[in-house]
Parts: sequence; C-alpha cells; structure tokens
Amino acid sequence: MQAIEGSKISILTDGDITSPSGFSAGGVHCGLKRKRLDLGYIKSDIPAAAAAVYTTNLFQAAPLLVTQESIAADGKLSAIIVNSGNANACTGEQGMKDAYEMRRLFAESEGLSETLVAVASTGVIGEELAIDKIRTGIPSLMNPEHGTAERFEKAILTTDTGTKKAAVTVEINGKAITIGGAAKGSGMIHPNMATMLAFITTDAAVEPEDLQLALKDATNSTFNMITVDGDTSTNDMVLLMANGSAGNTALSREHKDWAHFVQGLGLICESLAKQIARDGEGATKLVSVNVKGAETVEGARALAKTVISSNLVKTAVYGSDPNWGRIVCAVGYSSVKVEPNSLKVYIGPHLVFEKGLPASFSEEEAKDYLSQELIEITVDCCQGSAEATAWGCDLTYDYVRINASYRT
Repeated sequence: MQAIEGSKISILTDGDITSPSGFSAGGVHCGLKRKRLDLGYIKSDIPAAAAAVYTTNLFQAAPLLVTQESIAADGKLSAIIVNSGNANACTGEQGMKDAYEMRRLFAESEGLSETLVAVASTGVIGEELAIDKIRTGIPSLMNPEHGTAERFEKAILTTDTGTKKAAVTVEINGKAITIGGAAKGSGMIHPNMATMLAFITTDAAVEPEDLQLALKDATNSTFNMITVDGDTSTNDMVLLMANGSAGNTALSREHKDWAHFVQGLGLICESLAKQIARDGEGATKLVSVNVKGAETVEGARALAKTVISSNLVKTAVYGSDPNWGRIVCAVGYSSVKVEPNSLKVYIGPHLVFEKGLPASFSEEEAKDYLSQELIEITVDCCQGSAEATAWGCDLTYDYVRINASYRT
C-alpha cells in the first residue's frame, strides 16, 4: 500500500476490481477467440448503485442499449457479463436478441432479475455473436477455479498486450472504503471514449445521482482525454458500481468527505486511462500533453486533445525527432484562440518555442529525451490559469501491421 502525501488516499499496489468488499470476478474460454479467455463477469453480493457513460458514436452496439435499459430500471446492478472477440455491433435485430439472451442466461444462472445485469462486448464489428458458445460458457463461470480478478482482466482483452487494473483506499467518516478498476483498450481509441471498456467497483455507499455526476466528471478529465488513433468505437463504456458494503454514511456532494471520494475515483480513472494510452496498438511510448495558462478548462482540454491527436506529432515522437513545428501547427488549428507571441512550448524540460520564434535548445539533448518511454510535451498559453492534460502514444509501423490484419 502506498499512501499519497497530504491526502486520505492510499494506492493498493496489488489491488484490483475485487479489492472492494462484496465483489467477485472471473473469466473462462468459451470459444469466441482461439485458446484465450473471452467471457468474464463481475458480481456484487448485493445490488449496487450503478452509473455509466457511453460512446458518442451514433452506431451504439446492442450490449450498450441493453445495459442502458438495465440501469434505467431502478438504478442498480448486481452483475456485469462481458465477452471479447465479437463486438455485437451493427448486427441489427439479431444483435439485440443476442445481447438480451446474454443478460437472461447470466441472470438465470445467478438467480438475479434480468435488469440487475449489464452486458458488454468488444471485438470485431458486424459479425453475429456466437450465442451458443456463450450459452455453453456461462455455467462454468462460477467454477471456483475460474473466479479471479486476473481471469476477468484477461477475458476482456482484444489486441491489448497486457491487463489493466488499479485500486485505492479512501478514508471516509473514519472508515476505509475501496475503489477498484479494470479496463481494456488498445486501438480505436480517441477522446469521447474509445474502444475501451472500463469497469469500476467500490464498497462505498453513494447516492445514485451523485455517483453519476462523479463518474461523468472523472471521465471527462481522464478517459475522454486519451487518444491512440482518432477513432471512436461503437462499444465504449465506463461502468461504476457502488454496493455500500463498507458501511459508510452515504456519500453525496454535501458530504464533508465527498472531495476525497472524487479524488480517489479520479485516480482510478486516470491510471486506467494512461494504461490504455501506453498500450496503444504498436506503441512504444506514453505521451502526456500538458496545457497550462489557458483562459478556460474547455480550451485547455481542446488544445491538449488536438496536439495528442496529431499523427505528425505522434510519428515525430516515435522517431525521437524534436520537431516543435508540428506541435505549434496543431495548436494553431485547434480552434482555441491563442496569442502566438505569448505561446511557449516545451519538449520535456527543453523550451523549444517562445514569442512566435524557435528557442535556443540542444537538438541532441531533446532527441535523447524523446528516446525515453515516458514523454511530456507542455504548451503554456500564458493567457490564464486553466490547465488540462491529455495522454496518447507514438504512432509506429506496428500500428499499421496490427490493423491491416485485425480480422485475420
């Protein structure tokens, strides 16, 4: 456990989606993918308050529609059933039937009301879901041998190179509440969510309306601030369950410890978002774009997202080329009003542009900096006090190779 100085939050270095009390998870191989785990679940011992945010893509996949219906019933969930290998998107009426069938099958296996079960899918778009394989796999999900958070983390992956998880504890009313998370995402990643699924659990008691507000705010500053390739998926979803098992007084915006809970949730979302960005398909580097001195937070976010989304910036980072012109160019077409003669741009510690002109810096030292795995680009507008950070990765030859053969 690692305490964060000056706060009531501690990071659980080995924590996961089941670290909060009252939650279990697991995964099996049902045959949607070759030899790899492809069907997973998260379950709460008691119905939990639920909140979710979804992709802005107009072609929302069937599982998202079914999940929205489940949460709308009474704002609670007891379980989530997730498959990888098939997105069940753009599959029409049959896709809806299959998503409902996934929900029904898992609900019946656990003795739950169907509307207490959420459904998520990820994988190839436009192919009908092999529901018979899921029907066969669900009964084995609850085998004790299959019930680990690690198996769930693996079951939701597609082109990811590794699992993604995070957990923290937060002191609320003198009690330790826990927040855990798991995610998947590697390609088709762009702000406004992206082929990513993120699941968060907490044993805190939280008022439903405030839970939704906290998740939306956390998503806007984390998951919506990452990009890999500029594509927004049909299946993106972040889902949060709060079951109240910690026994704290229900949290709301008026609670004295509300800010601590929000900070803890934000840390989980930021950690998962950065893990997704670093695991971009073919990526070799994690890139952070820090914008400061902007007039508004909205403007700072737009600037950061524009720079991190630039393919020219991303390829320059891959090649360890301190080509500051690409950064300045992206700032210029971001639609955010910036005074060119006030702007400063840094690559790591190196000031490379100021007052509308190139700054004096060592190309070799900047190139050496860009050869590292963790890269920071800072854009200082020198016009206000607002700031924001976006995360992404470099764009490599391997990205093309992976996506040229995604279905084969």
